[in-house]
Amino acid sequence: MFFELIHTENGSKARAGLLETDHGSVQTPVFMPVGTQGTVKAMSPRDLQEQKVQIILGNTYHLYLRPGLPVIRDLGGLHPFMQWSGPILTDSGGYQVFSLQDLRKLDDQGVSFQSHLDGSRHRFTPESVLHIQRILGSDIMMVLDECPPYPSERDYVIQSNRLTRQWAAEAKAIYDSTEPYYAHRQWLFAIVQGGVFSELRQQSARDLIDLDFPGYAIGGLSVGEPKSDMYAMTDLSTDILPPSKPRYLMGVGMPEDILEGIARGVDMFDCVIPTRNARNGTVFTANGKMVIKAGRFKQDEAAVDALCPCYTCRNFSRAYLRHLFNANEILGLHLATLHNIYFYQWLLREARQHILDDSFILWKADMMPRISQTIEEITTV
Repeated sequence: MFFELIHTENGSKARAGLLETDHGSVQTPVFMPVGTQGTVKAMSPRDLQEQKVQIILGNTYHLYLRPGLPVIRDLGGLHPFMQWSGPILTDSGGYQVFSLQDLRKLDDQGVSFQSHLDGSRHRFTPESVLHIQRILGSDIMMVLDECPPYPSERDYVIQSNRLTRQWAAEAKAIYDSTEPYYAHRQWLFAIVQGGVFSELRQQSARDLIDLDFPGYAIGGLSVGEPKSDMYAMTDLSTDILPPSKPRYLMGVGMPEDILEGIARGVDMFDCVIPTRNARNGTVFTANGKMVIKAGRFKQDEAAVDALCPCYTCRNFSRAYLRHLFNANEILGLHLATLHNIYFYQWLLREARQHILDDSFILWKADMMPRISQTIEEITTV
């Protein structure tokens, strides 16, 4: 069994489950750090393991362009290439291609595009994207979909849904008729689209359920729409998607948005926010986020979070981290990223335990005002 639903909280949609892959089990709900180009920025695989990361994400578009399929294939796939022994999910690259705008051309069979690196011309189809991910060897693969921008006219989203459903059917047929390139199983997820149009979201979900994928992602959100629309579209999707299959909300990553997604029945999340924000000097804690570069922390001897047991918080002060960032020292990026990754893993573990204890909604109500604030004052220990 690929996914087991272990418990749904009494009185809510929050759920705890278990994903079984040949590279290890994943307890859900789970946050997947983004390793776009075969690395989670500023982190080694050992760092990720020490922060109790269960699964990471790679990107088909970027890895296809660089280092390219021959390199990864000849070195045994993405797992040995990057020395990560745990599960990997690869995005299809569709979002990256469609964000190229003037550098791509869409048709019913796929999308032609120019590389953002050197302008060379390439083409993605449902078949080629699946083939690329077979060579990458990820445990969970995503279908090629068409992600409409926000805002989009209803007629555009209707055509986008048509393409997404057509491409999903083609990918599923190829998936069912081919074998993994390496000696481990791979699972394929479809991606629900529909913009912020309720009936189009519902129709997309129903169309993809009929194709019977191992799992389902909710795409096309966190692209500029109001948060109220993001939450509503997530709710609609999880109301329809089968309870026995994992649900993945793509690209949503602020701590408060993750908790809202869990409350709506989502199992999996990914986003660049914890790593990107860390490299820009913002760290997350159970009492809110702080911009560690700020002058107010110049002589602050407190840890980033006094209750956090990560390496950064056990050993270094806010004042030292601020100094590293202001001196442009690479260690600052590493220590801030390490802490943020640990915090996200802790947050999801806490959420799971409260779901199992039927106390998630109460815990969420306490956490939301805390994690969504910005820490301004100086506190010392």
